[in-house]
Amino acid sequence: MLAGRETFDPVMLSLQTAVIVLVSHAIFGVSLGYALASGRSGFRMFLDALVTLPLMFPPIATGFLLLLLLGRYGVIGRFLSEHGLEIIFSPAGVYLAAFLSGLPLVVKPVQSAIENIETSLKEASYALGKHELSTFVNVILPNIKRSVMAGLTLSVGRSFGEVGITLMLGGNISGRTETVSLAIYNAVFEGNLQKAMAFSGLLAAISLLAFWGMSRFGENG
Repeated sequence: MLAGRETFDPVMLSLQTAVIVLVSHAIFGVSLGYALASGRSGFRMFLDALVTLPLMFPPIATGFLLLLLLGRYGVIGRFLSEHGLEIIFSPAGVYLAAFLSGLPLVVKPVQSAIENIETSLKEASYALGKHELSTFVNVILPNIKRSVMAGLTLSVGRSFGEVGITLMLGGNISGRTETVSLAIYNAVFEGNLQKAMAFSGLLAAISLLAFWGMSRFGENG
Protein backbone atom coordinates (compact mmCIF):
# COMPACT_ATOMS: atom_id res chain seq x y z
CA MET A 1 0.00 0.00 0.00
CA LEU A 2 2.87 2.33 0.86
CA ALA A 3 5.97 1.71 -1.21
CA GLY A 4 8.52 3.47 -3.38
CA ARG A 5 9.33 7.14 -3.67
CA GLU A 6 5.76 8.26 -2.88
CA THR A 7 6.32 7.00 0.66
CA PHE A 8 10.06 7.52 1.07
CA ASP A 9 10.14 11.19 0.01
CA PRO A 10 7.43 12.49 2.42
CA VAL A 11 8.83 10.46 5.32
CA MET A 12 12.39 11.68 4.75
CA LEU A 13 11.28 15.30 4.39
CA SER A 14 9.23 15.07 7.59
CA LEU A 15 12.15 13.53 9.50
CA GLN A 16 14.60 16.13 8.15
CA THR A 17 12.19 18.88 9.15
CA ALA A 18 11.81 17.44 12.66
CA VAL A 19 15.59 17.31 13.16
CA ILE A 20 16.05 20.88 11.91
CA VAL A 21 13.21 22.07 14.16
CA LEU A 22 14.68 20.26 17.18
CA VAL A 23 18.16 21.75 16.75
CA SER A 24 17.04 25.27 15.82
CA HIS A 25 14.48 25.47 18.64
CA ALA A 26 16.96 24.09 21.17
CA ILE A 27 19.33 26.93 20.27
CA PHE A 28 17.23 29.84 19.09
CA GLY A 29 13.96 29.08 20.91
CA VAL A 30 15.58 28.67 24.33
CA SER A 31 17.75 31.76 23.78
CA LEU A 32 14.72 33.81 22.78
CA GLY A 33 12.77 32.60 25.80
CA TYR A 34 15.65 33.68 28.03
CA ALA A 35 15.85 37.08 26.35
CA LEU A 36 12.12 37.72 26.75
CA ALA A 37 12.25 36.73 30.42
CA SER A 38 15.20 39.00 31.17
CA GLY A 39 13.28 42.25 31.30
CA ARG A 40 10.48 44.36 29.91
CA SER A 41 10.80 46.94 27.16
CA GLY A 42 8.76 48.08 24.22
CA PHE A 43 10.82 45.99 21.83
CA ARG A 44 10.60 42.88 24.02
CA MET A 45 6.82 43.25 24.26
CA PHE A 46 6.61 43.56 20.47
CA LEU A 47 8.85 40.52 20.02
CA ASP A 48 6.77 38.57 22.56
CA ALA A 49 3.59 39.35 20.61
CA LEU A 50 5.28 38.40 17.34
CA VAL A 51 6.41 35.04 18.74
CA THR A 52 2.92 34.30 20.06
CA LEU A 53 1.24 35.20 16.76
CA PRO A 54 1.34 31.68 15.23
CA LEU A 55 -0.71 30.42 18.20
CA MET A 56 -3.39 33.09 17.76
CA PHE A 57 -3.48 33.57 13.98
CA PRO A 58 -4.90 30.94 11.58
CA PRO A 59 -1.97 28.97 10.05
CA ILE A 60 -3.22 29.39 6.48
CA ALA A 61 -3.42 33.18 6.97
CA THR A 62 0.05 33.23 8.54
CA GLY A 63 1.34 31.29 5.55
CA PHE A 64 -0.29 33.74 3.15
CA LEU A 65 1.34 36.74 4.84
CA LEU A 66 4.71 35.00 4.73
CA LEU A 67 4.12 34.19 1.07
CA LEU A 68 3.62 37.89 0.36
CA LEU A 69 6.85 38.73 2.18
CA LEU A 70 9.03 35.87 0.95
CA GLY A 71 7.65 35.38 -2.55
CA ARG A 72 9.78 36.30 -5.54
CA TYR A 73 8.17 39.74 -5.70
CA GLY A 74 7.87 40.24 -1.93
CA VAL A 75 9.94 42.72 0.06
CA ILE A 76 12.23 40.04 1.50
CA GLY A 77 11.80 37.49 -1.27
CA ARG A 78 13.05 39.85 -3.98
CA PHE A 79 16.26 40.46 -2.02
CA LEU A 80 16.78 36.74 -1.42
CA SER A 81 16.08 35.93 -5.07
CA GLU A 82 18.68 38.46 -6.22
CA HIS A 83 21.23 36.59 -4.10
CA GLY A 84 20.23 33.17 -5.40
CA LEU A 85 18.19 32.11 -2.37
CA GLU A 86 14.73 30.64 -2.89
CA ILE A 87 12.51 29.77 0.08
CA ILE A 88 9.05 29.57 -1.43
CA PHE A 89 8.10 26.17 -2.95
CA SER A 90 11.31 24.56 -1.75
CA PRO A 91 12.24 22.34 1.23
CA ALA A 92 13.50 25.52 2.93
CA GLY A 93 9.91 26.76 2.92
CA VAL A 94 8.80 23.57 4.69
CA TYR A 95 11.56 23.96 7.29
CA LEU A 96 10.64 27.61 7.89
CA ALA A 97 6.93 26.77 8.24
CA ALA A 98 7.65 24.14 10.90
CA PHE A 99 10.13 26.40 12.69
CA LEU A 100 7.71 29.33 12.95
CA SER A 101 4.64 27.29 13.87
CA GLY A 102 6.45 25.50 16.70
CA LEU A 103 8.54 28.41 18.00
CA PRO A 104 6.02 29.68 20.59
CA LEU A 105 5.65 26.14 21.96
CA VAL A 106 9.28 26.35 23.07
CA VAL A 107 9.67 30.05 23.82
CA LYS A 108 6.62 30.51 26.07
CA PRO A 109 7.29 27.58 28.49
CA VAL A 110 10.97 28.56 28.74
CA GLN A 111 10.09 32.20 29.32
CA SER A 112 7.56 31.30 32.02
CA ALA A 113 9.95 28.88 33.73
CA ILE A 114 12.77 31.44 33.86
CA GLU A 115 10.46 34.14 35.21
CA ASN A 116 9.49 31.78 38.06
CA ILE A 117 13.07 31.01 39.12
CA GLU A 118 13.99 32.54 42.47
CA THR A 119 15.87 35.77 41.85
CA SER A 120 18.17 34.96 44.77
CA LEU A 121 19.67 32.02 42.84
CA LYS A 122 20.78 34.26 39.99
CA GLU A 123 21.95 36.99 42.35
CA ALA A 124 24.05 34.48 44.29
CA SER A 125 25.70 33.32 41.08
CA TYR A 126 26.52 36.89 40.06
CA ALA A 127 27.81 37.61 43.58
CA LEU A 128 30.24 34.70 43.19
CA GLY A 129 31.66 36.38 40.10
CA LYS A 130 29.92 34.21 37.49
CA HIS A 131 29.09 35.93 34.21
CA GLU A 132 25.69 35.77 32.54
CA LEU A 133 26.44 32.79 30.27
CA SER A 134 27.86 30.76 33.14
CA THR A 135 24.82 31.61 35.27
CA PHE A 136 22.48 30.53 32.50
CA VAL A 137 24.26 27.20 31.90
CA ASN A 138 24.92 26.25 35.52
CA VAL A 139 22.00 27.80 37.40
CA ILE A 140 19.08 28.58 35.10
CA LEU A 141 19.23 25.71 32.59
CA PRO A 142 19.16 22.88 35.19
CA ASN A 143 16.06 24.48 36.74
CA ILE A 144 14.15 24.76 33.46
CA LYS A 145 15.20 21.45 31.90
CA ARG A 146 11.71 19.95 32.10
CA SER A 147 10.14 23.01 30.48
CA VAL A 148 12.73 22.94 27.70
CA MET A 149 12.14 19.25 26.98
CA ALA A 150 8.36 19.69 27.09
CA GLY A 151 8.56 22.60 24.65
CA LEU A 152 10.89 20.76 22.28
CA THR A 153 8.66 17.67 22.34
CA LEU A 154 5.62 19.78 21.45
CA SER A 155 7.45 21.66 18.70
CA VAL A 156 8.74 18.46 17.09
CA GLY A 157 5.24 17.00 17.26
CA ARG A 158 3.88 20.17 15.68
CA SER A 159 6.43 19.87 12.85
CA PHE A 160 5.01 16.45 11.92
CA GLY A 161 1.44 17.79 11.88
CA GLU A 162 1.96 21.23 10.31
CA VAL A 163 -0.17 21.76 7.17
CA GLY A 164 -1.48 25.33 6.80
CA ILE A 165 1.76 27.33 6.64
CA THR A 166 3.50 24.49 4.79
CA LEU A 167 0.88 24.56 2.04
CA MET A 168 1.60 28.23 1.41
CA LEU A 169 5.39 28.20 1.71
CA GLY A 170 6.15 24.71 0.41
CA GLY A 171 3.51 24.42 -2.27
CA ASN A 172 2.73 20.72 -1.69
CA ILE A 173 4.93 19.55 -4.58
CA SER A 174 5.12 15.76 -4.80
CA GLY A 175 8.66 14.48 -4.33
CA ARG A 176 9.93 17.89 -3.24
CA THR A 177 7.82 19.61 -0.57
CA GLU A 178 5.23 16.96 0.31
CA THR A 179 5.40 15.98 3.99
CA VAL A 180 3.61 12.99 5.53
CA SER A 181 0.79 15.26 6.73
CA LEU A 182 0.38 16.67 3.23
CA ALA A 183 0.48 13.14 1.81
CA ILE A 184 -2.51 12.33 4.04
CA TYR A 185 -4.26 15.50 2.84
CA ASN A 186 -3.59 14.60 -0.79
CA ALA A 187 -4.77 11.01 -0.34
CA VAL A 188 -8.06 12.14 1.21
CA PHE A 189 -8.52 14.73 -1.53
CA GLU A 190 -8.00 11.98 -4.13
CA GLY A 191 -10.48 9.71 -2.35
CA ASN A 192 -7.80 7.14 -1.53
CA LEU A 193 -8.81 6.50 2.08
CA GLN A 194 -6.69 3.35 2.44
CA LYS A 195 -3.58 5.32 1.55
CA ALA A 196 -4.60 8.10 3.94
CA MET A 197 -5.11 5.57 6.76
CA ALA A 198 -1.73 3.95 6.06
CA PHE A 199 0.06 7.31 6.12
CA SER A 200 -1.84 8.27 9.29
CA GLY A 201 -0.70 5.08 11.01
CA LEU A 202 2.86 5.70 9.87
CA LEU A 203 2.77 9.29 11.14
CA ALA A 204 1.36 8.14 14.49
CA ALA A 205 4.16 5.57 14.84
CA ILE A 206 6.86 8.13 13.98
CA SER A 207 5.38 10.69 16.39
CA LEU A 208 5.13 8.19 19.25
CA LEU A 209 8.69 7.03 18.65
CA ALA A 210 9.95 10.62 18.65
CA PHE A 211 8.00 11.35 21.84
CA TRP A 212 9.40 8.25 23.54
CA GLY A 213 12.96 9.08 22.50
CA MET A 214 12.79 12.67 23.73
CA SER A 215 11.13 11.59 26.98
CA ARG A 216 13.91 9.10 27.63
CA PHE A 217 16.52 11.74 26.84
CA GLY A 218 14.85 14.18 29.22
CA GLU A 219 14.82 11.60 32.03
CA ASN A 220 18.47 10.70 31.55
CA GLY A 221 19.75 14.20 30.75
